[in-house]
Amino acid sequence: MAKEGATRDAVTILRDRYVKDDVERKASVEQEHVNAQVAQLIHDLRIEAGLTQAELAELVGTTQSAISRLENSDYEGHSLSMLSRIAKAFKQRLSVTMTAEDAQVRTMRYAFHLLVQLLRRQHGLTVDTLARETGIDRDEIVAMERNPGYTPTPLTIRKLSAHYGIPEHRMLILSGVIAEVPDEFAEEVSRFATEPESFVKLTREEKQALDRFMTVLQNDS
Repeated sequence: MAKEGATRDAVTILRDRYVKDDVERKASVEQEHVNAQVAQLIHDLRIEAGLTQAELAELVGTTQSAISRLENSDYEGHSLSMLSRIAKAFKQRLSVTMTAEDAQVRTMRYAFHLLVQLLRRQHGLTVDTLARETGIDRDEIVAMERNPGYTPTPLTIRKLSAHYGIPEHRMLILSGVIAEVPDEFAEEVSRFATEPESFVKLTREEKQALDRFMTVLQNDS
């Protein structure tokens, strides 16, 4: 059996060889790491409790197939409410840890919060209409628009990216999932984030700022 240190060295070599400084690949690796951790935790707790997937599903009020998806490292649709129900079933407490973020991350998240609002309004959509068109939960759209510090799920980011034609890794940077930000992109985000607050209708200045920023986001070079 290979030693743990050797395994870690191999992982490092693979990351250096295939990920390097590619932002999109880094986002994918980070996202997959989190998904795998959550899936493994649920699986381990269930096995330790001596429960089948069907039995756990009955305890939390869902289906066996839903538990199967949660134990799949590729699954991206985790929600705090479901994780809280699972924790309760195992007599555990769900803990969400927040760490201090630097000014750049706060700026990114504020720009994301502003972008979500302005895009919806520019397209003449209500919150309910956007929820129907994207398949994103209405409450999550409201949270993204009202709370600059809110971090949406990777699945929500993917749906927003597809809906508005914005590269997914750009949205991952804005939402704070990716901490490493190219200098030029950071400058554009900072410029956009300092535009005036949005009102009921986009002003000419807001529309110009949004159009300029969308050009930056969609330029995937």
